[in-house]
Amino acid sequence: MLEKLAFSALAEQRSGRRWRTFTRVLWLGFFVLLAWALFGRDMATTTKSGPHTAVVDIKGEIASGAEASAEFVVAALRSAFEDEGSKAVVLLINSPGGSPVQAGIINDEIVRLKAIHQKPIYAVVEETCASAAYYIASAADDIFVDKASI
Repeated sequence: MLEKLAFSALAEQRSGRRWRTFTRVLWLGFFVLLAWALFGRDMATTTKSGPHTAVVDIKGEIASGAEASAEFVVAALRSAFEDEGSKAVVLLINSPGGSPVQAGIINDEIVRLKAIHQKPIYAVVEETCASAAYYIASAADDIFVDKASI
């Protein structure tokens, strides 16, 4: 009899512990959901920027796998053109050239994005804009250079 009473008390304690744990987890979930509702949505949404000019850097050799590869430049161009706050796009170019295939991909994408978004695009040459870099710049509406630019 004493043994049954002890096991019954243990079972009751386990049951009570389970219910306390369940209610604590439920309250924790409620507070996490409440915190997300109050603060999380503000952080998750992007704020709209005011009117600005988007700048896309093309620096260094234009080659597959390089910083100025078609993959990275095209992604930056799409982001710049699709941004509702950007009123124009500036290509900031300082490149000795490189792959004509990579430059052709970038040139074609500039022409396509200009037609879709109707935003002006300008090329600004810092020091060098040779071969493939000039091929990219030729897709811009205007090209601006310094008298000492190559």
